[in-house]
Amino acid sequence: MPNLLIVANSPSENTLKLRQAVCDGASRAEFRAVKTLACAPLDARPKEVLWANGIILGTTENFGYMSGLIKDFLERIYYPCREQTAALPVAVYVKGGLDGEGAKNSVERILRGLNWKVVQPTMVLKGKWRDDFVPQCEQLGALMAAGLEAGIF
Repeated sequence: MPNLLIVANSPSENTLKLRQAVCDGASRAEFRAVKTLACAPLDARPKEVLWANGIILGTTENFGYMSGLIKDFLERIYYPCREQTAALPVAVYVKGGLDGEGAKNSVERILRGLNWKVVQPTMVLKGKWRDDFVPQCEQLGALMAAGLEAGIF
């Protein structure tokens, strides 16, 4: 049974909706073989990363960079997990108030250092809140769960 870890910074009601949509997509009935665990960045430790067969990271764009809590998470797990998690499938979504590129680039740089395998392009949700952000996040969760269940990743 593959394990999917979702670590997302959710400082607002809207970003909480995004994390929930990712969880909903990954937890669809057709993916019964995938076990999903969602954590706030401060609650995710190396233990959870080592448990996971795939990870979805969600971050807000703060000052043109990833959120401080996602950076903290990545710093805490980097050395304890780097050797043991090479090629770990990962997907990322960014809620960017501006263009989201700074947050996207900063996360992707660390993922390269971890040697994790980005399995789909980083999804950047740009600008003011739109209702279509939720189904996009739900699809991201579903695609990751489907890939893990099928053994593609």
